[in-house]
Amino acid sequence: MQKSSIWLAGMFLAVPLMAPISLSAQSLLRPGDKDVVVRGAEIYAQQCASCHGKNLEGQPNWRSRLPTGRMPAPPHDESGHTWHHNDRLLFRLTKEGPAAVIGNNYQSDMKGYAETLSDRDIIAVLSYIKSRWPSHVRARHDRINEAQR
Repeated sequence: MQKSSIWLAGMFLAVPLMAPISLSAQSLLRPGDKDVVVRGAEIYAQQCASCHGKNLEGQPNWRSRLPTGRMPAPPHDESGHTWHHNDRLLFRLTKEGPAAVIGNNYQSDMKGYAETLSDRDIIAVLSYIKSRWPSHVRARHDRINEAQR
């Protein structure tokens, strides 16, 4: 009885630590959490900026297919479409990669980061990206998340 009580107590203590990365959480991203955003900026610079630009600007002509038939990396600033997608979809696109999420033989130069980044790291990167959007874009993105509940 004592072991099971300790185990249950441990589970309840662990839940608050896991909540920020739970896909069932109402909002995954933490653009107002300075520590998360700073970590996300570091990871973005190492893992994302080479394609999506150091200032989130994306590749030139990102709406037109490359000679390979694939799409260039889109901007993650307010001029792109990242904020058009809810947190859960952004998380999946980053973790699994667009080809896996979209299916139907979709081809993308972006790989999934499941083997490279932890869930917390992915959330940190996405939180950093969202933190860079103007307040009116962040508010619209929040409404998109609200509509997905």
